[in-house]
Amino acid sequence: MSNLNLVERVDLPVDRIPERWYNIVPDLPELPERYLDNATGKPATQEYLERLLVKAMAAQESSIERWITIPEPVREAYRLWRPTPLIRAVALERELGTPAQIWFKYEGTSPSGSHKLNSAIAQAYYAKRDGHQKLITDTGAGQWGSALALACRLMGLDLLVFMVRASFHHKPYRRYLMETYGAEVRPSPSETTRFGADLLRRRPDHPGSEATAVSEALECVYDNEDARFAVGAFANFCLLHHTIIGQEVREQLAIAGRTPDYLIAPVGCGSNLGGFAFPFVHDKLDGADITIIAAEPEACPTLTRGEFRLDFADASGRGPGVYTYTLGHDYVPPPIHAGGLRYHGCAPLVGLIRREGILDAVAFAQTDVFRAAALFARCQGYLPAPESAHAIKAAIDVALECKRTGRAATIVFNYSGHGLLDLEAYERFNAGTLRDIEEEDFVLPVPAPLASAGAGL
Repeated sequence: MSNLNLVERVDLPVDRIPERWYNIVPDLPELPERYLDNATGKPATQEYLERLLVKAMAAQESSIERWITIPEPVREAYRLWRPTPLIRAVALERELGTPAQIWFKYEGTSPSGSHKLNSAIAQAYYAKRDGHQKLITDTGAGQWGSALALACRLMGLDLLVFMVRASFHHKPYRRYLMETYGAEVRPSPSETTRFGADLLRRRPDHPGSEATAVSEALECVYDNEDARFAVGAFANFCLLHHTIIGQEVREQLAIAGRTPDYLIAPVGCGSNLGGFAFPFVHDKLDGADITIIAAEPEACPTLTRGEFRLDFADASGRGPGVYTYTLGHDYVPPPIHAGGLRYHGCAPLVGLIRREGILDAVAFAQTDVFRAAALFARCQGYLPAPESAHAIKAAIDVALECKRTGRAATIVFNYSGHGLLDLEAYERFNAGTLRDIEEEDFVLPVPAPLASAGAGL
């Protein structure tokens, strides 16, 4: 009989949910550059931010307070699934023959299936508190949109989601989930905004990107005085909300009697890496020997091949300008199944710690990522989202290097979401038809013009 000792697990009681979010900004070597108002070329004012964002989010975006109290209604909502477990992948270690310990923070326990609900709950709460009735957002593969749809339903808000068109058609299950929660979901580019309609006139088969979806969402916010934009990954406040992940990890590792040698997370824009790793950055700055690794797709290698410079957050250039690593706001990444990682730039705070040498980055081809995901699933039983699988691939590579050197390191990665709504991609992998770049396989329908195009925006 095989050895069925598959895992060790550290759980925290529900009363150990953190009471505060951790703001990394005061502990950084330098402050991040301010956003620029592209209409004036000057630093964005609070009034500029408050026109786009819920007022409380605009305040958190520029805060230099190290700790920000989590409102009790938000903590109550967190009890739906938090604290999440820290799990040791014993079977994977045994399969690899590594002396390293491999631990993962399992964020797939949330009702929407990923870490994204940590910030979605907070943003919907503040929007409701400040008197707004509607939020508008973008989503890539649908994890953020699903989380915000649930949060808006819990808080009694309306939600409009622009979903990257490649994912809208090829990942319909998250769209169905959003719609079940009550959100309106449109493909991006769409015929219902001026920006989207113009893109489709020039390229009817446009696959969309996070940047096009942001542009359409911002256009609708500007056209609707009562609506506000909800941010799924880019903003400082969004990463702030996710720091409950890293705070829990610190406590769980202490219970396990371990300190991390490697912290690994997938990165498209940076929400789960920020939430997972930021609470450890001040340890690294104080001299702790911790390697922090961002794992990204080769199809959208922002941190490994992008430039640190001023760029726009959206494809139209109508949104704020920001200094970070970017491939260019007009870059359209080829479709891959890790749709949540297809963003041309990274969060400014992630870009800053990369530029300061605090963060390392690696990029992987899609087939290698799915090969790692399948190995992990066969060893541990958990089926990861394609985004999370990038972190698994990096963790396996580190574990094999530890095997080569004989180092008994502690490797911890963020398992940011489950892959139970990504089974079509696994079917392709299992059949041997998955390619590193799927562009020729993502044949998208040409949208018919809508009679109501632009109405109600």
